[in-house]
Amino acid sequence: MRLKPRRPDLRVLLTRLLALVVLLVVVAPVGVAVARTTFETSERSISIGAHQAILRPDYSGEIVVDFGPLLPLAKLPVDDSPFNIGATIQLGDADVVSLDELLARDAVIASQPDGEIASVEAALRGMWIDSALRGAGVSAALAAVLAAGWLSIGATRRAEILQGVRNPAPRRLVAGGTVGVVLVAGLVVAVRADPTSVDRDISWVKIGEVFPNLPSDPILERLELSDGAALRSGESLIEGAIRTYQESSTFFDKLAETAKDVEVRQPEEGQTVALVVTDRHDNVAVDPTARQIAENAGATMLLDLGDDTSNGASWEEFSINSLAREFRDFEIVAVAGNHDQGDNIAKHMEDKGFQLLKGEPVTIDGVRFIGDSDPRSSGLTKGYTGDEDDNIAAIKEQDQALTEAACDDGDVSVALVHSAAASRELSESGCVDLILSGHLHRQVGPDVVLSDDGEPTVTLTTGTTGGAIYAFALGTGLRREAQMTLVTFEDGVPVGLQLVDIDTGGGITPQEYVTLEQLIADQAPTDPSTAPTDEPEPGPGPDTVQ
Repeated sequence: MRLKPRRPDLRVLLTRLLALVVLLVVVAPVGVAVARTTFETSERSISIGAHQAILRPDYSGEIVVDFGPLLPLAKLPVDDSPFNIGATIQLGDADVVSLDELLARDAVIASQPDGEIASVEAALRGMWIDSALRGAGVSAALAAVLAAGWLSIGATRRAEILQGVRNPAPRRLVAGGTVGVVLVAGLVVAVRADPTSVDRDISWVKIGEVFPNLPSDPILERLELSDGAALRSGESLIEGAIRTYQESSTFFDKLAETAKDVEVRQPEEGQTVALVVTDRHDNVAVDPTARQIAENAGATMLLDLGDDTSNGASWEEFSINSLAREFRDFEIVAVAGNHDQGDNIAKHMEDKGFQLLKGEPVTIDGVRFIGDSDPRSSGLTKGYTGDEDDNIAAIKEQDQALTEAACDDGDVSVALVHSAAASRELSESGCVDLILSGHLHRQVGPDVVLSDDGEPTVTLTTGTTGGAIYAFALGTGLRREAQMTLVTFEDGVPVGLQLVDIDTGGGITPQEYVTLEQLIADQAPTDPSTAPTDEPEPGPGPDTVQ
């Protein structure tokens, strides 16, 4: 006889559903409370502007910046913050010699804040996700323990407990109600509590009330300062920082606006364009202008030739943050310069998605690249560090290695190096079509070098995009003429160049577009001995903000 499958008893199903609901009611408040508490008590060390800083999240819907005991707190509301998330940012030490200089740097960086805002948002998002995962993990563990305990007591005991639930004695009813009230209260506290790390008794004053002569500014109009002795004693310092902020905003906002009307060559069908920047030396204020020029040219790739910083210190990550933010939808191919010393900046480049070249050929967006970061290092005021002979030997060794790798590959189109001195042998080999470099803070080329076999290589040194005279360019304007280059590609091969000059008054002038084919036809073979030498950059100079 064939037995019919038994249908689950409706009472059993309802009992299981009730057990699941009870389980969720018990574990959900615990998970939410753990996640919330973890988030509110967590902190993370990050680099913000010229500082190492401690980031502490809260649910205030405001960003409060603690500059230290000598200056007032600053508070700015956060628009459309999910879950009303805010934070307190405690700024730490910075590599400066005076408070005036520090405030001037902070003010200039604050005038172009998008990169730092993105960095803080990313840190807060990561902390929130970590906290949510911890809460979910605790909930899952608690649910597993409760489920295992329920199963382990056996069917008979479970039936007795369920019978007691259906027909509860008065004492059990009171106990169960008490437990329910506690659970509900815990859930309410976990979800609705609004503790913050900022003392709500602080007296805040609009910055416009302290400095009534401030011109209209959408950020300053919402900024509040903590009222007290620090505000009164620091008024002159704060006023100077505000002036620097406004001067920088005025010059570079106007520069970015001017860039909208700059006419550069448009790519033809089948062509792509890359923008070349180099030697920015912390001048994040010029990045929106570079982005606008790239948009005007229809560029989709950024080539960064290094010296984005002055010392390669971790606090200078703001310079990489800014470039990553402005060109977030571009492929960014990069090498680090001699001022991007150590591993801090190179690692941060990679963390931000830069394709950092490391001596081996790679294909990116159909273009075959080779390149490597500068093997030397130099500080802001110390010049090159290490033995001079060792530095020269390192450059020659890099040149030989790049030449060997490019010639063995046979398909490399473009080489990126920070200094042209690292590509002298490579330029004579004829194994690449185009070599791009920076370092000298001035334009050299484009020139044509012929190999022994008559193979041409075009070389170009682009001037400083940051407008740097010395190894520090952050200021309220450009210290010298700035420059960037547009490279046009067709079928993965460079076919044309156009340089764009920016004068210290804010004028932007594109140079004439030239094809590599025309350059090779027009120029007589270049004697390799006349190629740009590795002459030192101007400096060292004063580490000040203009």
